[in-house]
Amino acid sequence: MQKTISMPNVNLSPSEQRSSSLKPIGLGLLIAAGYFLAIPLAFGANGYLLNVFTTMAAVSFISFGVWLTFAIGRINLAQAGFALIGAYVTAILVSRLGVSFWICLPLSGAVAALLGGLIGWPVLRLKGVYFAMITLCITEACRLTALSFPALTNGAQGIVDLPLPSELSLFGLTIIPAFEKGARLPFFYLAGTLMLLGLWFMWLLDTSRVGAVFRSLRQNEDLASSLGINVAKYRVVAFMVSCFYAGVGGAFFATLQQNVYPTTFQVLDSVYFMVYCFVGGLEFVVGPLVGAVVMMSSFELLHEFQRYQTVIFSGLMILCILLMPNGILSVIKRRSAKLEEASNA
Repeated sequence: MQKTISMPNVNLSPSEQRSSSLKPIGLGLLIAAGYFLAIPLAFGANGYLLNVFTTMAAVSFISFGVWLTFAIGRINLAQAGFALIGAYVTAILVSRLGVSFWICLPLSGAVAALLGGLIGWPVLRLKGVYFAMITLCITEACRLTALSFPALTNGAQGIVDLPLPSELSLFGLTIIPAFEKGARLPFFYLAGTLMLLGLWFMWLLDTSRVGAVFRSLRQNEDLASSLGINVAKYRVVAFMVSCFYAGVGGAFFATLQQNVYPTTFQVLDSVYFMVYCFVGGLEFVVGPLVGAVVMMSSFELLHEFQRYQTVIFSGLMILCILLMPNGILSVIKRRSAKLEEASNA
C-alpha cells in the first residue's frame, strides 16, 4: 500500500497573502501593458520589429515547456521535434482537409502531447546526459520522418502557401476577424496572447501541489517515491504538458510563415529554447521570457557585424551563463534583497 504525502500547512498573515498574490498579478499586468500597448505604439509602423517581437513571444511560449522539464530534473532537447510535429499537424489539416486554424491550434498541441506521453513513458526513466541525448535523437528523428513520408509531408519540398486564419465566431458573433495578407498586428497579438496564457498556466501549475511534486522529483526521486508519489506518472504528465506547448507553438509558426519544411525546427532550436531558460533563470517561471527577450535582442543588436554576428552572440551567451549561472533574474533578486536589507537597517 502506498502512503500519501501530506503538504505542510503554511499560515500567512493577510498582508503576506496579499503580497504573494499581487506580485505575479502585477508582473503579468506589466508584461501585458508593455506588449499590447507600448510596443504597438512605439513600433507599430515598423513591420520588421513587429515580427521580431512576435517571434520573441512565440519562442517564449515554447520555452515554457522546456522550463517545466527542468522543474522535474530533466534536460529536454526534444522541444523542436514536437514543435515540428505540431507544425505539420496544422499544415496538413489546414491545407488538405480545410480544418479551421482555430481548431488546429489546440489539436496540434494535443497530438504532440499524446506522442510525448507515448515516447516519454519509457525514455523518462533515463536521467542526466542520457535523457538529453535521447531527446536530441527524437528531434532528429522527427526531421527524418518528415523527409521519409513525402506522400503525407511532401518531403523536402515542404507544405507551402498555407491559408491565413479565418475569422473565429461564436453564436454568430465574430470574436476574431479573419487575418489579412501582409497584416502583422494580428499575429503579434495572437503571439502575445499565447505567451501570457502560457505564462499564467505555468505559474498556476508551479504554485500548485503538482508543482511542489515536480520540484520534489528534481531534488530526489527516490525520496519522493518513498512518500507515495507516483514518480513515473508525474514525469510523464510534465513531459506531456511540455510537448503541448511545443505543438501549439509549432502550429503558430507554421501559420505565421505560411509554410513548413523538415528543417523548420532543428536541434539548434531545441538548444536555444534551453538556453533561454538558463539565461533567464531556472528558479523563475518568467525566466524563459526574460531569456528570450535578452538573447534575441542581443542578436538583433549585433546585426551590423554581419558574418561575425553568430560568433559574437555565442560568446556573449557563454559569458552570460558563466557569470550568471543562476540566470539574470537571480542577480536582480539578490541585488533587490540587498537593497531591502540596507533600507531596513
